[in-house]
Amino acid sequence: MKKIILFLLILLFFSSISVYVASAQKIDRTGEVTLTNPLGTDVTPQIFIGRIIKAILGVVGSLALLMFIYGGFNWMTAAGSPEKVEKGKQILLWATIGLIVIFTSYALVKFVFTSLGV
Repeated sequence: MKKIILFLLILLFFSSISVYVASAQKIDRTGEVTLTNPLGTDVTPQIFIGRIIKAILGVVGSLALLMFIYGGFNWMTAAGSPEKVEKGKQILLWATIGLIVIFTSYALVKFVFTSLGV
């Protein structure tokens, strides 16, 4: 099961990168292939770091959602086994704690960047 999940995550990662790289190329009127700056022209280091933090928090939030699904699946398929029920409950508990940490960190980052004027 872990190998399948790892394979799917790697597949998702590489497929998202290939779409991004393919969409970065443009052909201008002279027929030359040019690359556009994906960051824009007025990107400061603060904005760049903010974008990275938001992207990381988005990925971590998606992983927490997957853990909720996995924990619920374990609980529902326990078939009365107390060990499996407890394992599902623990996964759900720790996924909830993880979401609380994610939302708190997002709120902190947002507060810091707002107070810095970014």
